[in-house]
Amino acid sequence: MISARPEAATLPDGRPVQPRGGPTVVRMMLGAQLRRLREARNISREQAGHAIRASTSKICRLELGRTPFKRRDVADLLTLYGVVDSGERETMLALAEQAGTPGWWHQYGDLLPGWFEVYVGLEEAAATIRTYEVQFVHSLLQTEDYARAAIRLRHRGTPESDVDRRVGLRMRRQRLLDQTDGPRVWSVVDESALRRPLGGRAVHRRQIEHLIEAAARPDVTLQILPFRAGGHPAVGGPFTILRFAEPDLPDVVYLEQLSSALYLDKQEDVDDYTAVMNDLSVQAESARDTVTMLRAMLQEL
Repeated sequence: MISARPEAATLPDGRPVQPRGGPTVVRMMLGAQLRRLREARNISREQAGHAIRASTSKICRLELGRTPFKRRDVADLLTLYGVVDSGERETMLALAEQAGTPGWWHQYGDLLPGWFEVYVGLEEAAATIRTYEVQFVHSLLQTEDYARAAIRLRHRGTPESDVDRRVGLRMRRQRLLDQTDGPRVWSVVDESALRRPLGGRAVHRRQIEHLIEAAARPDVTLQILPFRAGGHPAVGGPFTILRFAEPDLPDVVYLEQLSSALYLDKQEDVDDYTAVMNDLSVQAESARDTVTMLRAMLQEL
């Protein structure tokens, strides 16, 4: 029998469910397990969807861990896949219930669109976060005042109390970097983002100082893509690649738009963006030269 506590959860094959990432990790690992069971029985997604009165796209979302599980749906799928052992069924059903437990970000649900809630959960679960930024410093590396200025730009006219909560959410996400098993963050930022005086001179200076401090962390790699590098392959704008410690979970490319986001996990898409990210890392200043460049920026302010 599975323990109800997330830190003790295991899959039927004995592998532990990672505690970091909360319900998002559990959903992803349970979805991957259901996909393996379906494929082992040569059952199509359409057949699986028919068994739980759902569309093929819902089966796809379930297997990717992008949507909550219903205990009844998991039970019906297990029956379809020929899982009859009571212990294995109970383990899977308990995981389905655990996957429905709200993450810490649920308290901000009234502010977060559904498409971004998914990202926060994936970010929480990731082992590596690689990001390219054009207009802003990445959220995980922002100071509170810089974050406030960026949020005010996007949410003009929003009550100050809501701005405070949005800033609080962003700062809460940054606690990832202080966890012993937190992700490695590798951020390539365009020089234009660092030249833009967001929030005024004092906020700008403190943000540059904060980046210098962050660059000294063993779990952070920071590179500036300077103007002198000329053209580069990231013509589509900023993007993030999330990689997970569990080998069965695919990498995810996150593309945020003004009022929605795209999540790409097809191998060819991930490979394409990974190649672009690798090229950017080569064109950008080294981590050491980036710090030198940041210090020079401070002298100019």
